[in-house]
Amino acid sequence: MRVINALALATLLLATAGGTSMAQDKSAGATPSVAVGAQYDTAHVYVAPGDLERFSDSLIATFGGTKSQQAAVTVTPTPSKTMWQAVFTPVGTFSVFGFTTPIPYPFGVERTGYLVTDMDTAIQSANANGADVVVAPFNDPLGRDAIVQWPGGLYMQLYWHTTAPNYAKLDKIPENRVYVSPGRADAFVRAFVGFSQGKVVSDDRNAPGIEVGRPKDTYRRVRIDSTFGKIAVLVTDGQLPYPYGREMSGYEVANLADTVSKAKAAGATVLVDPYTADGRQAAIISFPGGYIAEIHSAASR
Repeated sequence: MRVINALALATLLLATAGGTSMAQDKSAGATPSVAVGAQYDTAHVYVAPGDLERFSDSLIATFGGTKSQQAAVTVTPTPSKTMWQAVFTPVGTFSVFGFTTPIPYPFGVERTGYLVTDMDTAIQSANANGADVVVAPFNDPLGRDAIVQWPGGLYMQLYWHTTAPNYAKLDKIPENRVYVSPGRADAFVRAFVGFSQGKVVSDDRNAPGIEVGRPKDTYRRVRIDSTFGKIAVLVTDGQLPYPYGREMSGYEVANLADTVSKAKAAGATVLVDPYTADGRQAAIISFPGGYIAEIHSAASR
């Protein structure tokens, strides 16, 4: 989510702006790629204002990284106010919001913000690939923003900056975890692959059910890679035990046990103890403020 108070973000922009203009090039074809990079795929996290600093400190203690100063800003096209902070970690970028006013609909349901090279082209491509534009593009001092909804119900923000930001590449690319029904899974996969110009790297129709809290069952899991990053499409009937379906992203780390220990020391709660499946060790934790995340590492051989 982009901030529409230029003064409040001046410090962050000076630290991250690359200084080059993102020219809106429409000459590359009917549906050119609009992706920039996975480090610009920001997880949108909504917490109570009093939990914002505690949450960001917990993230950094768990994953490492840095954060911006808090700023009181307006991030919607209609009147509202939120405390906002950016958190940059080696495994993912976060935009953290603590609204001090009611949150205008549909803000709060979008789970990620994706930087695009051209907003008009991105909206055209999203529409052509089956997405619904639920918040039409609106201007802010840094560029433009919109919210789209994909088949299956996933809300996502698209944003564009007049001057390109310059974030460091990630050590590990996070995995956007999308739960969809069997009746909409293929439509979502087609839509997002078409929009992102990515590829399906695996489509396992007998994935181990322990990954969604049902160890006696199997389910379908589709993994997609693109310049935007990674998506895991988890196709289920929705009959899932808590907290499955509540985790928005999966974060890859070098050592799961060490990372979980750091998270617990930083105030996080383990909701699903570590387990092994599909060559991974994984766990689900809840950070201070209520953000739920999957964390995984390669299983030891």
